[in-house]
Amino acid sequence: MDKTTPREAPHTVTRRDFIKTSAFAAASVTAMGFPSVVLGQAKKPINACVIGVGGRGRGAGQNFLEAAKIAGVEGKIVALADAFPGPMGYGDDASVNVPANRRFVGLDAFDKAIHTPGVNYVILATPPGFRPPYFRAAVEAGKNVFMEKPVAVDGPGCRIMYATAEVAKQKNLKVAAGTQRRHQKSYIETIQRIHDGAIGDVVAMRVYWVNGGPIWHRGMQGATDLEKQVNNWYHYIWLSGDHITEQHVHNLDVGNWVMKGHPVRCWGMGARQQLGDKPGEIWDEFSVEYEYPNGVRMSSYCSQIQRDWSSVSEAVAGSKGTSNPGGSINPTTGDAWNFKGDQRDAYVQEHVDLINAIQNDTELNEAQQVTDSTLTALMGREAAYSGMGVDWDTMLNSKFEYGPSLLYSNPVQLKWGPFRTLKPPMPSEHNIFATPPVAPVG
Repeated sequence: MDKTTPREAPHTVTRRDFIKTSAFAAASVTAMGFPSVVLGQAKKPINACVIGVGGRGRGAGQNFLEAAKIAGVEGKIVALADAFPGPMGYGDDASVNVPANRRFVGLDAFDKAIHTPGVNYVILATPPGFRPPYFRAAVEAGKNVFMEKPVAVDGPGCRIMYATAEVAKQKNLKVAAGTQRRHQKSYIETIQRIHDGAIGDVVAMRVYWVNGGPIWHRGMQGATDLEKQVNNWYHYIWLSGDHITEQHVHNLDVGNWVMKGHPVRCWGMGARQQLGDKPGEIWDEFSVEYEYPNGVRMSSYCSQIQRDWSSVSEAVAGSKGTSNPGGSINPTTGDAWNFKGDQRDAYVQEHVDLINAIQNDTELNEAQQVTDSTLTALMGREAAYSGMGVDWDTMLNSKFEYGPSLLYSNPVQLKWGPFRTLKPPMPSEHNIFATPPVAPVG
């Protein structure tokens, strides 16, 4: 299970080149997507499986059921999968009512759920480290996908995501991601106004995910290294990507949305303070400065420490005013504008939008966009971990795999067993871009 050297990656490429030339994306595939629905036909039932039935999987499943009712579609959850045995979150909820023989347990449970007869809608809600291979498996099986954010924890995972996004397009599969602000009317309308010039040219941005307390820590539960790590997944880089990736990706995604693209380089710093000697690898705060192709800088702050002040927000400064992209425009001349419309819970709306895209055969594939935002977070994380400036292509092409090798190549074969724990990264001691990569083991 453990490894001493990372697997080799493809030769250095840009993201654009990669998604054009990837052998995976270019491979001959059988179109297994479900047939288009002609408007006016009876609506096709949506049969979902939920992979990862913890708190977010439980919530995403209920959001899906509510969305199906809103969309006027028969929606059912017909299979559940989780790494560990137990009630799988739903218990005996009559609105789910999944029989015992379709409640799969183990590290190969995802594959059994995806291939359950009738499934045409896969909900991926496991820890993020599992997202790339599970997304690939769902798309190879011809399923529409809703996946939580983020979608990778390292460069090799992002390359899987970009390649699979292209295959999903070839198969006409619909894909939505858990960056729910993209489906929230207040954000949609405000950012459209920014794009239309309401505050002039964007000159700077600031994004926060600053919590007023620490993230949960479950301690070490399980018989093997992998069981202990998955049970306490937030505290291991290969599973969560650290909180700059797992949580702050939402705010970074808003920045990329405003800029209509991703940054090209960044610099960062951070620390592990209040976590102290608790088991795990992650930090509890990051400060990163990103630069976009036109020279615009975005300041990024995220933390998970006890403090009196907290904020989860974004701000945009323009040549003719400022904006909170969640719902307000403040021009230097003229009247301020604030969003006042009605809006549905965005966690439900993202499923409504995906279901409607499936029913009406309209375009919806958010895989590349959410991978861009994930890679933005990873670039900032590694800049802080290493103490170096990091550019986009270096992060994309990085060879180091944070997770077990089988996770990237053949996840169905992954077994509970030993796996290394890294030392919490220390600048000047941690550098995954070195040859060979430097990531000291604890």
